[in-house]
Amino acid sequence: MPTRIYLVRHGATELTAEDRFAGSTDVPLSEQGRTQVRALAARLRCDSLDAVFASPMGRTMETARIIAESHGLEPTPEPGLREIDYGHWEGLTREQVAADFAEEYSAWQEDPLTSAPKGGESGIDVLARALPVMRRIVHDHHDRSVLVVAHKGTNRLLVSSLLGFDARGYRDRLDQSPAGLTILDFASEVRARLRLFNDISHYEGLPARELEQRLSHWWSDPCH
Repeated sequence: MPTRIYLVRHGATELTAEDRFAGSTDVPLSEQGRTQVRALAARLRCDSLDAVFASPMGRTMETARIIAESHGLEPTPEPGLREIDYGHWEGLTREQVAADFAEEYSAWQEDPLTSAPKGGESGIDVLARALPVMRRIVHDHHDRSVLVVAHKGTNRLLVSSLLGFDARGYRDRLDQSPAGLTILDFASEVRARLRLFNDISHYEGLPARELEQRLSHWWSDPCH
């Protein structure tokens, strides 16, 4: 049987709702985020999980612990899975960044794989640390099932690279909702098959969530 990775984004935070850059900012889950994660935990309660790994940020570790509890597992922190560091954009809203750092922001929008805010990371920087972690997890858990909890940008970059997509367009072409579930099966560390992507069917019955505006400027109209 293949190695199965349950790749999850953490639940929502207050900064998620405010559309602020918070890659390296350690913020907790909001109550909405905890509700989302508990719904996912209930969904995965009967699935077999052999190990749990997570970015060491508070929001990812809390997400991992909520899901792992019913499986009797304790999450292992993996620093390589942390979110993109947005440098001097951290804590600012998208509107503030676009106004105060227009040239830098425009370059990043055009090519987030190689561009980075001052003091921050590019997509390539994130892949350089996150991809070896994922390959090691797959190698060390042959034929088993593992939960990996990370972040919106990190997850999209990993999926793009593992499936052979052009990672330059990861922000335009892939979304990751809070507590969204992606499932990847691995025949080896470098051969992945996508089984499920960004599924949020466990949201059914929950209060309507606010529309996210952080895909990219190409997707500014949530109705289209």
